Amino acid sequence: MAENHDGNAFFFNQPSSRKGGWHAAIFIICVEFAERFAYSGLSGNLITYLTNALHEPITTAAKNVNTWVGVSSLFPLLGGFVADSYVGRFNTIVLSSLIYLLGMILLTLSVSALKNTTLFFVALYILSIGDGGHKPCVQTFAGDQFDDDSPEEKIAKSSFFNWWYLGIVAGSTIATFLVIYLQDNIGWATGLGVLVAVLALALAVFLLGIKRYKKEGPRGSPFTRMAQVFVAAIRKWRVKTTSDPQTYWYGGEEHSTISHHHLQSQPMSHSLAHTNQFRFLDKAMIIDDIDASIKTKNPWRLCSVTQVEEAKLVLRLIPIWLSFLMFFVVQTQLHTFLIKQGSTMVRSIGPHFQIPPASLQGLVGVIILIVVPIYDRVFVPFARKLTGHPSGITVLQRIGVGLFLSIFNMIVAALVEAKRVNIAKENHLLDNPKSVIPISIWWMLPQYIIYGISDALTVVGLQELFYDQVPETMRSIGAAAYISLLGVGSFASNVVISVVEDISSRTGEKWLGNNLNRAHLDDFYWLLAGLSALSFCIYIWLAKRFVYKKVDVTDTSNLGKV
Repeated sequence: MAENHDGNAFFFNQPSSRKGGWHAAIFIICVEFAERFAYSGLSGNLITYLTNALHEPITTAAKNVNTWVGVSSLFPLLGGFVADSYVGRFNTIVLSSLIYLLGMILLTLSVSALKNTTLFFVALYILSIGDGGHKPCVQTFAGDQFDDDSPEEKIAKSSFFNWWYLGIVAGSTIATFLVIYLQDNIGWATGLGVLVAVLALALAVFLLGIKRYKKEGPRGSPFTRMAQVFVAAIRKWRVKTTSDPQTYWYGGEEHSTISHHHLQSQPMSHSLAHTNQFRFLDKAMIIDDIDASIKTKNPWRLCSVTQVEEAKLVLRLIPIWLSFLMFFVVQTQLHTFLIKQGSTMVRSIGPHFQIPPASLQGLVGVIILIVVPIYDRVFVPFARKLTGHPSGITVLQRIGVGLFLSIFNMIVAALVEAKRVNIAKENHLLDNPKSVIPISIWWMLPQYIIYGISDALTVVGLQELFYDQVPETMRSIGAAAYISLLGVGSFASNVVISVVEDISSRTGEKWLGNNLNRAHLDDFYWLLAGLSALSFCIYIWLAKRFVYKKVDVTDTSNLGKV
């Protein structure tokens, strides 16, 4: 079903017949597994390297981690645009994977042979560039292997998103336990060297599947199509909106003659159904007297129904996107304060082994590995019988449950931190930040479990939402929009940290100082819980008014006849 545009692609393209499906997607999952393995193996313990090896203060290190994660999550917006408009997804994956591999090699050299701090940070942001092309394209390229016009493959695609995320989590979890242990107990050079080897192997496996892939070339800038809708609607601001489908332009040959009889020649079309939201844009698809009098269609004055509905899809997702930011502010705590908090607690298992504090993040992955199969194989079939919905519940309902759990997560985190500080006070350790507080790190287990359940529900739902509810020509950009939430959430976390530091320093003790025993980390978590609750209320209001994409296969040959 995919088109090949050999003139626009510089890697080998195969005809798309009898390609795709699970036997192609499995190769793509391998390269994503490796990228997640490498990313988690680095980001999960980065704050430890910055504070212990580079001797940065905790808040400075937390901001540096958040900034790098943020930049890495915003570059995909550019990468997705370039892939959809100019290069194509397959080509972008190969190029970005090579860049990512180069960045990891340089990072390994910066902590071993060269011992250079400047090279360390340069390599980090080379990785960000590689992420920019990789992240938005791999998932959408894998999704493209399933045919939306086939009922069987459409069901397989819905299940695919669950198993896709399972593969990602497996890579992240293994890295969290294995790579972080190597970094803390053997050395960072060894830990990063393992990441280099895994990335190189995965790229080779990905290229082995080249003959199995459906590959689509770039389709031109989707932003031009959107701009045409707004310009056309503005130019026709005096035209009255109407519900009469006979006055709508449904598309056709770019230079076909347009009249009130033009629709007689339109073929069977696979298009988006008209919706009643954002009615002001409907003017762009109404054929007025000027459109009927000219011989050729002016794309900046007359747009098709599908083109107008594509613009509406993007407008609908913007407020929903904004309502997710606090969820990702909460998620950033996994890589920053939770790690430093755990480092002050008893981490012994037996007489000779201590859990690296960053490795507790692996428990989130373990929970996801348990929850996702149960959700996909048990909950969905059960809920489907009750609701009749193919996925059991809607994607926004699934996301909503995860958002609610993230509020509860911060409440539990605040209570555990208050317990830790009270024990430090009882043992007269408030002014000894490097002392181990006599409280087990397993007190943090409940919040990591909630993190895992919340992730399994929300993140998979977001991936599906930003794949299905964007125009087909913008699917890489849609994936980038989802990924960018982590980036903007990281920057938002920096803003919250800065504001909290500024206000708390004026009124007394800093909430987020280097001495966590004196810091008010529990109050910080309560603040995040309150902000998350406010954000959740906004999300509920938006979700109730959200209109899902409606695909309509309509024979338009009888429309417009007189």
